[in-house]
Amino acid sequence: MNPDRPATAPAPGGAPPAGPPPHPEDTGYRQTLKPRHLTMMALGSTLGTGLFLGTGGRLATAGPALFLAYALAGGFAWCVVRALAELILHRPTTGSFVSYAREFLGEKGAYTAGWLYFLNWSTGGVADITAAALYSRYWSRFTTVPQWVLALLALAVVLALNLFSVRVFGELEFWFAFVKVAALTAFMALGLILLATRHPVAGEPPGLGVLTGHGGLFPHGPLPVVLVLQGVVFAYAGIELVGVTAGETAAPRAVVPRAATALTWRIAVFYAGSVLLLALLLPWDRYGAGQSPFVTVLARIGVPMAGDAMNLVVLTAALSSLNSGLYSTGRILRSMALAGSAPRFTARMSRHGVPYGGVLLISAVCAAGVGLNYLVPERAFEIVLNLSALTALGMWSAIVLCHLAFLRRARAGRAVRPAFRLPLAPFTDYATLAFLLGIAVLMWQDPGTGRATVLAAPVLAAALTAGWFLVRRRLTGPATPPVRHRRDTP
Repeated sequence: MNPDRPATAPAPGGAPPAGPPPHPEDTGYRQTLKPRHLTMMALGSTLGTGLFLGTGGRLATAGPALFLAYALAGGFAWCVVRALAELILHRPTTGSFVSYAREFLGEKGAYTAGWLYFLNWSTGGVADITAAALYSRYWSRFTTVPQWVLALLALAVVLALNLFSVRVFGELEFWFAFVKVAALTAFMALGLILLATRHPVAGEPPGLGVLTGHGGLFPHGPLPVVLVLQGVVFAYAGIELVGVTAGETAAPRAVVPRAATALTWRIAVFYAGSVLLLALLLPWDRYGAGQSPFVTVLARIGVPMAGDAMNLVVLTAALSSLNSGLYSTGRILRSMALAGSAPRFTARMSRHGVPYGGVLLISAVCAAGVGLNYLVPERAFEIVLNLSALTALGMWSAIVLCHLAFLRRARAGRAVRPAFRLPLAPFTDYATLAFLLGIAVLMWQDPGTGRATVLAAPVLAAALTAGWFLVRRRLTGPATPPVRHRRDTP
């Protein structure tokens, strides 16, 4: 008997009996992702340009106390993942939080959450291919190649690999994540050696003296640390990927708790820990927005080809993010299509168990982003990144709202909470919602791109409302999914 779908006995971890047969939105998939895939994806899903590149400028703005901002934002990101993990153990599904929104908030909630997710990853995908093109031009052999050509090439390569099979996706994402984790681990090991030996990095030995001797933790006061939170929180984008991959693992109720638990020390070590280490190695005012802080330190101690090595890492991070976006959005769109809130062709499944209709749709949007790289190459990254930030707030809020609804059902005796839970819920849920609302307020306080992003919210709401009136008549709930190659049995 499959331990993830028992007929009568409780599932491992205290989950309630699975009872009914597999949900239609979960049929056709091949559960070929292994525990090592999911664990490494959980480790590397959020290690992107927000950490490898964005930290330098934030250190220069906020000072050494930046690590506190990373710890605070990471704590609430952890709450989102634990809430999602609890929902996964309640009912593993490839539809992830969109499927849970349908169960707990109704079709309107699922429609809103799903299209916010689509917008988040499609705009993020445009940012990823733009970043990949920019990073490629770091090497002289690519400087003469137009930016839009490099962006299109990055999309084409990742799309081809994503369409092949989920096993190829898992292996590709495993090694993408491995490169990022290994690079960060190697840097932190080197940094700890420098600390232990007191080897000078910028004319003075690293340690607490560097941290406190240049204006202290708050050289510009606490306000810059608060304001920089709006940028820090989006360094954790991608944490929800574990919810989508759970439906394609053989034993999600065993793997998901391990993957979610790994997030705890990842946030503490890789985010807050690495930023604190940077502040101990080099004075905060030696960093800048134009260079990776890791390259800054490596260059100061004379490590050869530090720039080439780190550029390869951030290029890998951009391709990894694009790979994850195509994968997860294709699954989300299929869940929506089976309910009638997305185009029907996005429910189509290939003989390899890949929902190619949804993958092609988001790829088409990303391809349109290649046009931005052609028309306004110098602004393409900034334009799409702002909209991605706004939709991420709505996406995380939807996960928390689903968890609150699940808790109400559990208190009414109509559901059983698993043993692996979000601690102190529902208070942690309300605190997370308040934090996300606070981030939106901070964005409004930014007179530049932040305020423009918040002003785009009514336009986005109007578009979602118009779309709802177009699809609501055909919402029938998930039906049997169309599988093009019926001879292929998962």
